[in-house]
Amino acid sequence: MIDSIRNAILLNKEILVRVDLNVPFNTNNKISDASRIIAIKPTINLILKNGGRPILLSHFGRPKKPNDDFYSLEKILPTLSNILKTEILFCNSLDHASIKTFIRNAPKKTAILLENTRFFDGEESNSPTLSKILSKFGDLYCNDAFSASHRTHASTVGIPNRLPSFSGLLMEKEVSTLTQALLKPTKPLTAIVGGSKVSTKIKLLENLIQKVDHIIIGGGMANTFLYAQSKEIGKSLCEKDFFNLSNEILNRAKKFNCQIHLPLDAMCAPELQENQQVTIHDIGSCPPEKMILDLGPKTVANIHKILTNTKTLIWNGPLGAFEIPPFNTATEKVAKIVADLTKTNQLSSIAGGGDTVAALNNALVADRFSYVLNAGGAFLEWMEGNKLPGLLALENNNQLNKKF
Repeated sequence: MIDSIRNAILLNKEILVRVDLNVPFNTNNKISDASRIIAIKPTINLILKNGGRPILLSHFGRPKKPNDDFYSLEKILPTLSNILKTEILFCNSLDHASIKTFIRNAPKKTAILLENTRFFDGEESNSPTLSKILSKFGDLYCNDAFSASHRTHASTVGIPNRLPSFSGLLMEKEVSTLTQALLKPTKPLTAIVGGSKVSTKIKLLENLIQKVDHIIIGGGMANTFLYAQSKEIGKSLCEKDFFNLSNEILNRAKKFNCQIHLPLDAMCAPELQENQQVTIHDIGSCPPEKMILDLGPKTVANIHKILTNTKTLIWNGPLGAFEIPPFNTATEKVAKIVADLTKTNQLSSIAGGGDTVAALNNALVADRFSYVLNAGGAFLEWMEGNKLPGLLALENNNQLNKKF
């Protein structure tokens, strides 16, 4: 059981809030997708409304050294302030005494943003020393970053060992949505699993076949399954070492009455580049000089049929090489099918993962899904059936809270 920030006494308290501000920037150095910032607004507003001061903690990118301006959270400050509609003070210091003084001297009714957590020595190793130091900056801790909760870092796992800790409103919503979708779904339950490699989705597939009614496999990983069935795949991406494992997954799925659906036809081209000569071939007929780069129209029609008889959908991974047209065709067509079924309340749809979200945004349908999570790694680990360290820390803290 995890305590909610709704139940915390916030008046005159400093609340360390772990958020995810790891937002993408375009070539003009402008934020291209602010959805992660928008998502934390309810939690920050709740804290401010109840007289608390939010002190925001977030990572950004993968800096190789501290104080790397490219990875400083200061560049996010204008957009953050504008979206949250509140004054936010930025503390660029990594000196612990200076940070403490900054917080103490900050005017009331203002939020504070600390520098990139990955600039602090010991963040990624979950240093007890850093956890102790960070915990002194606040009275309470709130994790509102499900997307970072698969990391055993000081800001996600270390602090909850030292402060009364709670889940934020976004965290609550995401955990509730995923629990409902995977553990208590309205059936039939279908999963769409895409991506380039089977090797990164083995645990996911092994967990899903025990819980879902249908699994639709697309992307490069489908080629490995087709190869295992002795289908001609030309020079397509394929993990031939996973030949036996692919067949084992197919056989195990039958034992759990889970139907795995592989492509019926494919869009093929000589290279993964624009302006290629594209042809459609039934599976098993891909020319040796070409590669499978997207699903074909017969497969999309079959997916449409499956989804029409589905009540709950979980989607992780694109169905083709969506970054380069026209190999985005199947992903976008299926995305629009899902959006339409969701709009008419025929389907509850949950999607997550960086590439998946990008593909749905490209198709202009992300806002028409029931729920879209930006959490890539965390979403994948959840679907694999793993306990996320950040959530376990909050669960354990429910017992610790009694001691504070």
